Amino acid sequence: MSAEPRFFNRELSWLEFNQRVLDEASDSSIPLLERLKFLAITASNLDEFTMVRVGSLQMLEAEGDMRPDPVGLTTTQQLKAIGERMQSFMAQQYHCLLSDLEPALAAAGMRRVQPKELTERQAQHVEKLFDQEVFPILTPLAVACPAVSPVDTMNPTSTESNLRKAKGGKKKSAAAKAADTLASASDSSADFDAPRFPPLINNSISLCVRLAPNNETSLPRYAIVPFGRNRQRFITLPAESGFSYILLEDVVSMFLGRFFPGESIVESVAFRLTRNADLELKEDQASDLLSTMQEIVNARRQGDCVRLELADHASSQLREFLEDAIDAPDRWVFLAPGPLDLAAYFRLCDSQGFEALRYEPWPSLPSPQISPSESLFETISRQDVMLCHPYESFDTVVRLLDEAADDPDVLAIKQTLYRTSANSPIVAALKRAAQKGKYVTAVVELKARFDEQRNIEWARDLERADVQVVYGVRGLKTHAKICLIVRREPQGIQRYVHFGTGNYNEITSRIYSDVSLISCNDDLGSDATAFFNAVTGYSQPQRFRQIEMAPLGLREKLLEMIEAEIDRKRHKQRAMIIGKLNALVDEKMIEALYAASQAGVKVRLSIRGVCCLRPGVPGLSENITVTGVIDRFLEHARILYFYHGGDERVFISSADWMPRNLDRRVELLVPVEDKTCRRNLITILKTILADNVKARRLQSDGSYEPVRAPSTSPLVRSQEALYRRTSEAIEDASRAALATFEPHRAANHDE
Repeated sequence: MSAEPRFFNRELSWLEFNQRVLDEASDSSIPLLERLKFLAITASNLDEFTMVRVGSLQMLEAEGDMRPDPVGLTTTQQLKAIGERMQSFMAQQYHCLLSDLEPALAAAGMRRVQPKELTERQAQHVEKLFDQEVFPILTPLAVACPAVSPVDTMNPTSTESNLRKAKGGKKKSAAAKAADTLASASDSSADFDAPRFPPLINNSISLCVRLAPNNETSLPRYAIVPFGRNRQRFITLPAESGFSYILLEDVVSMFLGRFFPGESIVESVAFRLTRNADLELKEDQASDLLSTMQEIVNARRQGDCVRLELADHASSQLREFLEDAIDAPDRWVFLAPGPLDLAAYFRLCDSQGFEALRYEPWPSLPSPQISPSESLFETISRQDVMLCHPYESFDTVVRLLDEAADDPDVLAIKQTLYRTSANSPIVAALKRAAQKGKYVTAVVELKARFDEQRNIEWARDLERADVQVVYGVRGLKTHAKICLIVRREPQGIQRYVHFGTGNYNEITSRIYSDVSLISCNDDLGSDATAFFNAVTGYSQPQRFRQIEMAPLGLREKLLEMIEAEIDRKRHKQRAMIIGKLNALVDEKMIEALYAASQAGVKVRLSIRGVCCLRPGVPGLSENITVTGVIDRFLEHARILYFYHGGDERVFISSADWMPRNLDRRVELLVPVEDKTCRRNLITILKTILADNVKARRLQSDGSYEPVRAPSTSPLVRSQEALYRRTSEAIEDASRAALATFEPHRAANHDE
């Protein structure tokens, strides 16, 4: 058996996942705006990774915690490896943007214009826009220089004066308006009295401006122009054809003289700082969770600097000033050869008139199991319904809540809410139901990272509508996706349940691949009732009939199912495990899969993100294969399959196989007993595993290689195959409906 570590480092594995997303941005077979979107996704991913994972490691290092990870790397060694990988990754990002995407987009009619490239008409447009919409809003802030540095010999420049010269020397009166805006910055006495570095918004862009000294002994003078959360990053320019735009930071740099009349501007540089967002909630000290979470949200805005990004043309003097002023950690200063905040390019991806640069539309389709003319309660009473989003529309779930809110026979609705949309129809339905006198309970998870503020607002809004709001379970995050509807029917009380692998969010449901199970199965209804009693009250969780819940029995159930496959293989029976997950990190679960592989059990895994399991190692994991699919939809569903001696067992789950999910969150594992639903899930798994277009296979050294189809095999792009399958199912259902004849009976004229 190999002497290599038994696991991959979690953080480096995540960076390899993000590399696979960047590979999509570099793939010339993908439409240009979709490639730009993938690039923006990598930047957004990296921002969150830096705020949370890097931030937490930096705190551990500062505290002297050098405990090695499962690979044997200390905190400092991890940070060194992560920093080097991030430097390489960001270089690839900018190469993709500057050398590949921008030239191709310009050729297709979407061009970024530099200030020196502006036509006279465009320059006039930019100047007018600056005077009317930018100058009145932005506020420059003088900053004290923390140390004496020698003044370099860079010549003062003024793009504004050059532009005026080109236009005939006309000077705008806006400069006079700025005279009082930053008087302290032009006063030599301000060198020592200027305020400390301003509290800049996390991940927002600012300009650092260096002004020429007033005399030979004066300290360098600096000012910051923060952009805040400005949505006008990409400014559209008048163009003869196509679409041209200029970046806001370039426009502000052109007219910096308006903010500093009478001053010589030595240089201006765009920069961006990322703050630590891994702030810990001590629930045992929080008497009011709502107000405590609000404090954490506010504190996150002023967390320690984790990363500093700035334009690579910055002088060493300005760079040193910024590093000292914001206390940027060593090794975490990144020089960018292009625009900062690549995540902002999401906004360009929706530009009108460039449909040819996007994917072929795959609109979500109505489920062939659902009739628009029949109540969902009638449909579900006859059969379980399995939905595969986004191929099948999430509107069915929204409709279920809408019907429940308006149905006079519905007595109660209980639901978990983890991440919702800004104008959530789910939340609106819950409020309407409560206002109509139904008993409505919402378990709102305030600790959903980066959605805390939205969930705080929803919680308050729901409480005002007389919804019983519970803020999860003390010490745990409630990540389970479950809704219970209690309805009075002629035969008695009936319970309808919805279990999902994704959030109750109709927006993300269009781009996340998830599954929903809707049922009126009595055992599932009983389990749902027990679940809500456990998380909303003081009752001890009762033994469930079918489902399992973390952190109580979910891990044990999974280990039991793996052990059952091992036992069958030892008895010379067929054994197989298939898992579709977002992440595999938990050591105990990985060791169980290693044991299965060593017993001869075939283990096939589709893991979208982090995977710490090392596959294909002789004597350890040679029977395990790991692939991952990155495509137009984000693979998010958790589906598990165990051959179980031919009595196939299939589960859906809200939990990835990570310690936090199995030990520190409220999660659900739900068996799918309905034969049709189970067969559909197995088809989904087989389709994902058959992908030889978008799938990448994890190698034993941690790298990923494309899955290549044999020359005799057809190409399978799993997401396209699933969409076509859904379309064909709808067509088959339509044909079946047309083939069914219902006689039109004559009216009774004797009445």
